[in-house]
Amino acid sequence: MAEKSFDVLIIGAGPGGYVTAIRGAQLGLKVGIVEKQHLGGICLNWGCIPTKALLRSAEIFHYMSHAKDYGLSAEKVGFDMKAVVQRSRGVSKRLNGGVGHLLKKNKVEVIDGEAVLQGQGKISVSKDGKAVGEYAAKHIIVATGARPRALPGIEPDKKQILTYFEAMVPETLPKSLLVIGSGAIGIEFASFYRTMGSEVTVVEVMNQVLPVEDAEIAGLARKQFEKQGIKIMTGTKVASVKKAKDSVTCHLEDAKGKTQEITVEKVISAVGVVGNIENLGLEALGVKTDRGCVVTDGYGRTNVAGVYAIGDVAGPPMLAHKAEHEGVVCIEKIAGQNVHAFDKSKIPGCTYCHPQIASVGLTEAKAKEKGHKVKVGRFPFIANGKAIALGEDQGLVKTVFDEKTGELLGAHMVGAEVTELIQGYVVAMNLETTEQELMHTVFPHPTLSEMMHESVLDAYGRAIHF
Repeated sequence: MAEKSFDVLIIGAGPGGYVTAIRGAQLGLKVGIVEKQHLGGICLNWGCIPTKALLRSAEIFHYMSHAKDYGLSAEKVGFDMKAVVQRSRGVSKRLNGGVGHLLKKNKVEVIDGEAVLQGQGKISVSKDGKAVGEYAAKHIIVATGARPRALPGIEPDKKQILTYFEAMVPETLPKSLLVIGSGAIGIEFASFYRTMGSEVTVVEVMNQVLPVEDAEIAGLARKQFEKQGIKIMTGTKVASVKKAKDSVTCHLEDAKGKTQEITVEKVISAVGVVGNIENLGLEALGVKTDRGCVVTDGYGRTNVAGVYAIGDVAGPPMLAHKAEHEGVVCIEKIAGQNVHAFDKSKIPGCTYCHPQIASVGLTEAKAKEKGHKVKVGRFPFIANGKAIALGEDQGLVKTVFDEKTGELLGAHMVGAEVTELIQGYVVAMNLETTEQELMHTVFPHPTLSEMMHESVLDAYGRAIHF
């Protein structure tokens, strides 16, 4: 079988892989990309995009159910779960086709199959056990993503114990549900199912819901979740499960050894993801891995020359936008561009539950741990005219500054549309903006973004509207 050569070969066509491929083609490189299943990867087909479509349906259902709050009337409000799921899948299908078009437009060769590294600069690709071809490239980028992590003894069976794959395509709405894990994935599903009418319990082994978020923001979010009827149990683990025909009994244990049992119709396991590093030939090449992920530097380079890794397979934070930017930095460095190393400290995180949560940079606690003397500003949604007009007056914008330099160390938000607001602070941090520039920036009125301005002012005792 004749070997085909490229400048760069990318294994995996998720957000990191396909964006890297397109950027490589723009830089004049001959690029090939190998994908075994879906263009767009997990994010587009089974993650970021379809979950947002589901959450949008839940959001509209929520507003319809509360039409009276807005002086409106809506009778016999209901939903068709099959149609809700079909809409979500349709959104993914539309974008999947778009990725294919973009790759073709940029003359990136798509190779259908599974790739295995066969030595430095060489891979073989097979499909359903049959050889597809052998390929060579000076640079090989691994962008194989991640898969749901399974807890020993609580492995998903895809019927009663679900991963996010099955949780996204319910045939019917479960009457009761237990979610293991309160990270972004767990909380988004808890929010969706509770809004649609399921009785939902969230179990988190850490002492805080949304463990990576600022404690104050997470605490406010928890109050809102509980007000909606979500039962949250922190500092608790699911020790074991026992399945019956139409139910699952979960044996719970808290940090003090106290136990209890909860019986539900379904369980969603949302305890994180693990990188897809197996069966790629990485071990044979001596590529260094750590805790299920490939070890890389700020340019995606591994310890083996010519082999790179980006996205989820290269470690946390496991976010699509991290994968995309990491891939761009990697390919630009390969192409000889003058590019800064990838900085993980300025990656925003967003959770699209109700209320939304968004953050960037250091939490207040982390900033203090790192030795910063901080100034903290806060501004509540209840004091913002636009939030009140929207009927969304519960939330908070919080900013953390270094007292000595005025550097914006972190920003944290909970409330309506904060996932669309956070980028303002991300831009500010990338421009190394101080509190003075932010204070003298003119924010439009009436908008939710005015709270971002007021939070900065509050850090320095200058808040006007609160």
